[in-house]
Amino acid sequence: MDSVVLATGNAKKLTELRRLVEAAGLRLTVLGLGEVADYPAPVETEPTFEGNALIKARACVAATGLPSLADDSGLAVDVLNGMPGVRSARWAGPDAADEDNNALLLRQLDDVPDGRRGARFVCAMALVLPSSAERPNGAEHVRTGVMTGQLLHAPVGERGFGYDPLFVTDGQQLSNAELTGEAKDAISHRGQAVRAIIDVLSAELARKAGG
Repeated sequence: MDSVVLATGNAKKLTELRRLVEAAGLRLTVLGLGEVADYPAPVETEPTFEGNALIKARACVAATGLPSLADDSGLAVDVLNGMPGVRSARWAGPDAADEDNNALLLRQLDDVPDGRRGARFVCAMALVLPSSAERPNGAEHVRTGVMTGQLLHAPVGERGFGYDPLFVTDGQQLSNAELTGEAKDAISHRGQAVRAIIDVLSAELARKAGG
């Protein structure tokens, strides 16, 4: 396992994963979807982050034959009963930009006071390995990270993506979009999930090296 594919078209997610893999000292090439043969995007039909992450990783393995990672992540807002949840990227419509989703969320929270603007980011990261002589059915692993915080009344910051400009993590004074990449990695839901799945990748690499 010298290469792994991250099943996403999001360049910022790919950059994050490469940064975390490098920080972990893994000698592993992380490919994006633009570096493998094109295949139809699977329909995300599961009601959970974990289920949708597995759908994407399984489709990538089937199409490429390479170990595949996929994440499903989103924002769960307390007063919205956990929504947008798995619909976070499509909250304002199937082709919505980040700015559209943020604007819709702010309208929905317009009369919600500071003390009730709690939310959490959730990330499920799935690793699916192709079948082999040793493991004819391949293998699947899922790890999850959660970051809790509060939502602002207006976007702040130019870094990050998604709902980052609206979110201040518990214990922080800056929005996620004001943090450096390294500072965000250290506390983020995706950073947590990726570090946990990197432990799995490291174990798989060691197992392969051992024979």
